[in-house]
Amino acid sequence: MAVFTEVSEAQAADLAARLALGELRELRGIQGGIENTNYFLTTSQGEYVLTLFERLTFDQLPFYLHLMKHLAQHGIPVPDPHGLPGSQTADHPEGRLVHEVCGKPAAVVDKLRGRSELQPTAAHCTAVGEMLARMHIAGRDYPRHQPNLRGLPWWNETVPVVLPHVDARQAALLVSELAFQNHIASGSAYAALPRGAIHADLFRDNVMFEDGRLTGFFDFYFAGVDTWVFDIAVCLNDWCIDLPSGAHDDERTRAFLDGYTRVRRLASAERQLLPAMLRAGALRFWISRLWDFHLPREASMLKAHDPSHFERVLRERVAQPLRAET
Repeated sequence: MAVFTEVSEAQAADLAARLALGELRELRGIQGGIENTNYFLTTSQGEYVLTLFERLTFDQLPFYLHLMKHLAQHGIPVPDPHGLPGSQTADHPEGRLVHEVCGKPAAVVDKLRGRSELQPTAAHCTAVGEMLARMHIAGRDYPRHQPNLRGLPWWNETVPVVLPHVDARQAALLVSELAFQNHIASGSAYAALPRGAIHADLFRDNVMFEDGRLTGFFDFYFAGVDTWVFDIAVCLNDWCIDLPSGAHDDERTRAFLDGYTRVRRLASAERQLLPAMLRAGALRFWISRLWDFHLPREASMLKAHDPSHFERVLRERVAQPLRAET
């Protein structure tokens, strides 16, 4: 979350009025993140988050916003997008969820209660695992389809772009791991993996807790249709590792998987390919962080993430494969 596009209070007040959200009381930029422009929007009726999308298009956004609406309607605690009054149709009774601010696509969603837990315990990991499984099940009948835009095709396109910016040892790992992932994706076990809508970016800072209780998942703007086990792997690579070393934490890993499988048991192909998907998740975020670090965009509040973190995670996942016994 950052501020690439400056929004005036007058523009925010106009949008709040059009969405029947009351009178603007405060507009405050949100620091951190690298993809979109984000503001806290406080009105006489409540607290919201205003997002302007810097890369996603008007055509791509309905997938994300209607997915959030679908999940909210199925009891998953996510930020509920607000539609434009009078834009309801028979096919979309929630109305138009994509708006325009400063010439860019925008959305306004409810602000979740609580705060992120950046030093999670096993109990936090259990709660995230359970809710992720519930989210996967709730999304099974979501009718829209959009691939994971940061999936394997994007890795194949982006690795040649970042290779000139890394040393020989890093380049060798990027090339060899990309070849490994292309090999895995061509196999019959991969084809058998259960799949559906996934979050694809469910890091510690994208989950809220209040008084020890999970209050919501947010930032769905990397979501897409992909394998559920890839979503699990992305979570395990953040929630259940030692951050300085990248090594997995056995207690938190077991807690997360126990929580998930309490709701949905893993298929045999998922258990078989979990080690490969953990490597895939680390590769995906190493590539994107290299791209953002070496080819940055300007923003008034922007801090690029350290690419070396997921290089360490990937090397750990290659050296110490994690086996799923659940």
